[in-house]
Amino acid sequence: MDRSRLEAFSDGVFAVAITLLALNLAVAGPGHGPLAHQLADRWPAFVAYLISFFTIGIIWVNHHALVSNLAAVSRLLLFLNLVLLLFVVMVPFATATVAEYLAHGGFDAKVAVAVYGIVLEGMSVGFALMLEWSLGEGRTHVAVPPGRRWAVRLRFTSGGLAYLVVIGGAFLSAPAALAFSGLVAVYYIFERTPVLAPAGQDAPKGTDERAS
Repeated sequence: MDRSRLEAFSDGVFAVAITLLALNLAVAGPGHGPLAHQLADRWPAFVAYLISFFTIGIIWVNHHALVSNLAAVSRLLLFLNLVLLLFVVMVPFATATVAEYLAHGGFDAKVAVAVYGIVLEGMSVGFALMLEWSLGEGRTHVAVPPGRRWAVRLRFTSGGLAYLVVIGGAFLSAPAALAFSGLVAVYYIFERTPVLAPAGQDAPKGTDERAS
């Protein structure tokens, strides 16, 4: 398959997933109390929306950076990409679940945030598998030197370790675990790794790749 088809299909999935997030922001409407109170009661929906929006957006940016560097696309990579997209399209469901249960508290709220963390963890694992495939010989235009591969793996997959904390921490404090998942998104907004250039060449100015 041509690389552009893989990216075009993935972009469509990302666009649908990130659009569906807004459906969770509806309020009951007139006759259900003052609008200000309705908006205040829906605070978990707005918080979860912001975290999910930027998390999907960051993965999209990372996905573009990874795919644009690919020199070849294999059948295995297509399935690994589907694993990533499997969890991307589950983010709106997980976000809606958090929005529904977090304000009520109790054990269900903890389970809701844990499910949210599991979905984000799955998304991170899917991306890590794609990254691992791309480290194979001759699969990218700009190859990662063997001596730097573990550093790249750590930068791209540290989010997966953080989401394990979210899953476990949800059963201690659901709001704190959700807030921590938001901090992960904030970190990856600002975290940058210089683009690797072939030996003897300088990386293009003004370009960077973001970890996932």
